[in-house]
Amino acid sequence: MPRVICAGHVNWDVTLRVDHLPEPDGEAAIEAQSGAGGGSAANVAGGLAGLNVATDIFGSIGDDGHGADVEAELADAGVDCETLVRADGPTAVKYLVVAADGRVMVLGRDGVNEAFSATDLPAERLAAADHLHLTSHDPETAAALVDRAHEVDVSVSFDPGRRVGDRGFEAALDGADVVFLNDREAAAALDADLSPRGRTLVLKHGPRGAEVRTPTETYTHPGFAVDTVDTTGAGDAFAAGFLACRLDGDNYDRALAVANACGALAASALGARTTLDWTAVDRLLDGE
Repeated sequence: MPRVICAGHVNWDVTLRVDHLPEPDGEAAIEAQSGAGGGSAANVAGGLAGLNVATDIFGSIGDDGHGADVEAELADAGVDCETLVRADGPTAVKYLVVAADGRVMVLGRDGVNEAFSATDLPAERLAAADHLHLTSHDPETAAALVDRAHEVDVSVSFDPGRRVGDRGFEAALDGADVVFLNDREAAAALDADLSPRGRTLVLKHGPRGAEVRTPTETYTHPGFAVDTVDTTGAGDAFAAGFLACRLDGDNYDRALAVANACGALAASALGARTTLDWTAVDRLLDGE
């Protein structure tokens, strides 16, 4: 079984379900409220574990109740939390305002979700992994992790997220073997050299599917039509499905189909962390 280390943000999410996203100076009605673990690294780790991939989480949580709850959720999902850093201070909290049509607005209180450095990941743990998946966090830490992974022949993927245009991720992007971007992120990263030269570029087009660009080929998949409830975490579920397939030796066509199915399952459920499993994925792939 392949082993993946997911590095980046580990948060507590508060989801506010509203009737609509208000305009400036406007107001919306809160129809429901819930709390659960979130953060891109944690979301991908949970998705991979659900797809039977051995997964470690590398990030930082606070010494508060939210941190304890996040760790317990990840452990219950089958994620190995030994490399999770416990820092003094509050766990990061994200407030996800979700409209009836699935659109999302995010408010954040960062807390200690970047209170870890590349050297906090034990060398033997990294060397034992088959793949390192990076999500948005401190750019210098991300770049150092890319270098450390390549020194021990561990492949790297990077999903920089919505802040790709303003956080200085050029070094990590340049060193990653696989880069995940949605349309808005790709536009924001125009100053970076994202040509497939020696790497795989995965472009997520939301309800219009996705494509893979390699140095020699382009692959596409149209996606799946589902009733969108909440798009939070759909990209993380997509990445989990893609990586699970590629690490198992599947081709790009299969990986794109499974990734789009995972993203669609996440978009059709409330909350950032969707429980993924092969039964649900195969049912969507088979058109049930």
